[in-house]
Amino acid sequence: SHGHGHSPRSSTATEPETPNSWLPSRHLVGEQSNLPARATQRKKMASSASLLHASTLAPASSRPLPRRGLPPSQLDLRPSRRHHGVSVSLAASSSAASPEVEKEPSSPSTPPPGESSALSAVAESVKVLKEAAKTRKVPAPEVLAALAKIKKAKLDTSAFFETLGGTESPGRTWKLIFTAQGSKLGKGSYFPVTAVQRFDAAGQRIENGVYLGRAGSLSFEGRLSWKKKILAFVFERVRLKLGPLGPLEIPIGGGGDVGREPSTKDPFFLWFYVDEEVAVAQGKGGGTAFWCRCKRVDGQGRRPAFWYFGFNII
Repeated sequence: SHGHGHSPRSSTATEPETPNSWLPSRHLVGEQSNLPARATQRKKMASSASLLHASTLAPASSRPLPRRGLPPSQLDLRPSRRHHGVSVSLAASSSAASPEVEKEPSSPSTPPPGESSALSAVAESVKVLKEAAKTRKVPAPEVLAALAKIKKAKLDTSAFFETLGGTESPGRTWKLIFTAQGSKLGKGSYFPVTAVQRFDAAGQRIENGVYLGRAGSLSFEGRLSWKKKILAFVFERVRLKLGPLGPLEIPIGGGGDVGREPSTKDPFFLWFYVDEEVAVAQGKGGGTAFWCRCKRVDGQGRRPAFWYFGFNII
């Protein structure tokens, strides 16, 4: 019968998972409440159920039988009528093991000592550059040392372009603060005049200008391309403004050059660091520079002002 065929396996499988043996008793009550109406079948099922009850309700002092090497997911596999009991037992087994599982991944989240030290050096170097941008009083050797540490670091560059050029036109503007000669960063100085670059990631445009106050300005505008951490560009026109006179715009470049995507054959910047406040890059000629984020405010009849972190740095 059903009770004789499964009582030994029920005792073996249930006791290790549920020491109080409440799960088989619950199943017994469910079966007794759903007995058929005929008296003969009731007697037969009651007899079978009593055998199952006796075999599974082990005394509290009895020792659990071995699991016979069955995997945990197979310990409570019963006939298809007992899906509810299986799901409850598996959930209890899973929750019991979860604290041990959660403790294991804690150690890999800690970065290696070398990587942690490099990131710490970058963070300190960025602080030096921000202070130099605000005050222009940080000594050149300290700025050069900060640039060298940033260039050596291996950083994630996936968000550089969007941070540099924004998500919509006309993009973002950056004021040139400091330039260094040569790849070894032997010498460097603060840039003496107001030079501002505008990068437009959405429109794939670039503008590079030098502003001389009331005397005028000179700017170049063109298109750009971004690949990995290289921003290549080609200028298409130049704008010249002298005193109160309106700007004079002059096209530059050959006619066959229009529409060509800029590449490393053209001028480019290789970016080492970009956040919402400062950016560091090396030009095609090998010189390194850093910029600070700024906002252009055009005064009425006056020279344009560029603002940084709420401080007028012009």
